[in-house]
Amino acid sequence: METLDNTDWDVVIVGTGLQQSLLALALSRSEKKILHLDENYYYGGAEAALSLQEAREWAIQVNGASGGAFSNVNITKPEPAGSEPSPPSLSFSRAYSLALSPQLVYARSSLLQYLVSSRVYRQLEFLAVGSWWVFSADAASESLPPSDGIQRHGRLLKVPNGREDVFQDHDLDFKAKRALMKFLRFIGEYEEQPEVWEEHRQQPFPTFLSEQFKVPAALQAPLLALTLSPSPSTQTTTEYALPRIARHLRSIGIFGAGFGSVIPKWGGLSEISQVSCRACAVGGGVYVLGKGLAPTDDVTPETSESGIKLHLKDGEAITAKWIVGGSSSTAIEDIQCRSMTIVSSALIPLFPPIAEDAPAPAAAVVVFPSGSLPLDSQAEELPAVHVLVHSSDTGECPAGQSILYASTSLHGQDGFKLLERGVQALLSSVEVTPSPIVLWSARYKQQPSSESGLLPNSDDHVVRFPPPSMDLAFDDIVLDQVKEVWQKITGEDAGEYLKFQDREDYANDDD
Repeated sequence: METLDNTDWDVVIVGTGLQQSLLALALSRSEKKILHLDENYYYGGAEAALSLQEAREWAIQVNGASGGAFSNVNITKPEPAGSEPSPPSLSFSRAYSLALSPQLVYARSSLLQYLVSSRVYRQLEFLAVGSWWVFSADAASESLPPSDGIQRHGRLLKVPNGREDVFQDHDLDFKAKRALMKFLRFIGEYEEQPEVWEEHRQQPFPTFLSEQFKVPAALQAPLLALTLSPSPSTQTTTEYALPRIARHLRSIGIFGAGFGSVIPKWGGLSEISQVSCRACAVGGGVYVLGKGLAPTDDVTPETSESGIKLHLKDGEAITAKWIVGGSSSTAIEDIQCRSMTIVSSALIPLFPPIAEDAPAPAAAVVVFPSGSLPLDSQAEELPAVHVLVHSSDTGECPAGQSILYASTSLHGQDGFKLLERGVQALLSSVEVTPSPIVLWSARYKQQPSSESGLLPNSDDHVVRFPPPSMDLAFDDIVLDQVKEVWQKITGEDAGEYLKFQDREDYANDDD
């Protein structure tokens, strides 16, 4: 299509983030005339995956703008140290696919069911998230490099995946195993035992574990790790922790022994965005990247019987019956500090075999609990640091390298310092030769945002998705939000949500 000027549409979707892309998928069989715009030149919005060159361009764009999901991007590429004749180095730009908002997907998530029922699962490949690790600052090991002037000791301990792991852990005494087993029996059916926990909803989860189950302090950190809580341990409530631990344990074994969550290959959730957009394009949707709406301050949208007239930044005008976009959170407590780090090692010890006949894991989770990485400038309890470690099997980096995606809810420069210490502690704790070094890293701030362009405020047919979750595990509430918008647009002709028959080309291939 040479120009969009003076064209009419049933639905205009602004932004190709996950929420908007799933809506496009849901509308892909509706026979509606759909225009899907994104002012970026890549798909995925806040969930995008970028090459090294794209990451550099993205950093320039973010630092030169205000608002949106990201801010304060800083990219560093350390100079090779030592006198090795061939020190480790980065590969070419397209050898990397760096996820801006990585999330794991639990096996019981409705997302996986809908990807199957909508028939787009054939274009996706999912990989197992293997071991979970928790950093113990009290465990005996060699000291970590005191590059920050603080001498620390610690090592990574494997988080038990269930009762069998607890029984086989020779480091636990009988009393500790008994307390842990009692909790694991409870968490399996905690909803049916409200008398045990409901009056403790707002109690700090470590206190609940101590008082109700006599779980020793040393075993509380692994249980807290399974919650992926961004808050300090004293602010992580029982009400928050229980459903998340239950989700983790109930998902184990669904797709194979020993693991309960997966990640999409080649760039995380951006892959789901892209296949969703592709399905809409096959259904007749029109996609235009690098084109956004003009600010509503500059041009006031006009409403007529044929719809809402919108102006694009390049001066073109379009008319739409429905306009769907996103929104951003303005709460400072929602902001997180994140980093992406490419390292020169496969970090093989973090990816032990999951179980007999289980798939090889491509990702691991490392949690640095509250207080395990102290900062001189912070007297109060610090939040945890979470690191998602992706191997080259994900397709996100070359063989022999890994990517560390770190995040913390601590704000400002202290948040970035905490991330750096977490990455240093992780690399120092993994026993590999040669020692891993950082080849490239980017750090940035992120707030919940699915916004891509400014939408008009004056019409019921303008719909905004709420800010997306910043949880490190995919939240099924996204699917409910998309369904609500889909029902508004399709009305009585809605049919079944994200449930389609195979298209003819797939049916012929099967024959």
